Amino acid sequence: MSLDTATRTRIETLLKDHRVVLFMKGTRQQPMCGFSAAATNTLNELLPEYHTVNVLEDAEIREGIKAYGDWPTIPQLYVEGELVGGADIIRQMYGSGELHQLFGATPPDRTPPEITITDKAAEAIRQGTANAQGVALHLEIGPDHSAGFQLAPASDHDIVVVANGIEVHFDPGSAQRANGIVIDWVSTVQGEGLSLKFPGAQEIASITVHELKKRLEEGSITLIDVRPAHGRAAAAPLPQARVLEEEGYETLAALPKDTPLAFICHHGISSKGVAERFAAHGFTKVHNVEGGMDAWASEVDPSVPRY
Repeated sequence: MSLDTATRTRIETLLKDHRVVLFMKGTRQQPMCGFSAAATNTLNELLPEYHTVNVLEDAEIREGIKAYGDWPTIPQLYVEGELVGGADIIRQMYGSGELHQLFGATPPDRTPPEITITDKAAEAIRQGTANAQGVALHLEIGPDHSAGFQLAPASDHDIVVVANGIEVHFDPGSAQRANGIVIDWVSTVQGEGLSLKFPGAQEIASITVHELKKRLEEGSITLIDVRPAHGRAAAAPLPQARVLEEEGYETLAALPKDTPLAFICHHGISSKGVAERFAAHGFTKVHNVEGGMDAWASEVDPSVPRY
């Protein structure tokens, strides 16, 4: 692909004006793809400020940056005008400490965390990974305590812990945040799955849609809608709700830690995960809405569309 002079000049100006530039899908506060989210999560660990360019809002830059650095995918990280690479390379350099060195940051603490894996969780993990060959179980825990397991090749720079016969791989930041966690297998009305409990985190209370209605009328609880845009388009958020995707995690996490919070999604599953993140960050009055917006539509307000 050829690069026209005007677009090249725009890119070169961006790289000249900013020491660190991440060309990504979405913004630092709201990444719009998993790879961009992984890149920003890593950079957020090391840099209080860096410049981002949302390629979804600029087709010329989106295609032009691929030609400029002869790199076919997004995101792309540039430092002092030089291409560093995409999400995988950023993560690899973070794990090895090269990224810390590049930014003049303190080398990462590589102390393995102490974790607990219950018998139920260990058995579920064994069953789920029985046919996985050539990959390791990785646990990534973000600065906001969002967590996710994935099967991926092991790296020489992984921090590895064995608990209850299960080997878990961490990057340095995740390893420090994992210290003291309990990994369990839980069954709820919303389904079954692995659950992470952080030391000191409050238990998540369930709240019915009828209790929620009463407390909203009293003004005694803050409701946070965690549904993605397509869900909110199908059924609009309740008038009192604050929207996580629009306000951003950092804004809502700045609320006083004793604020009563209720989290709502479509059926009450993804909202529980978000509620756990807020509890891990020290919020003491955290509730998950049982059945989510679907229960609200069927039990409280039939004018709300079910989807």
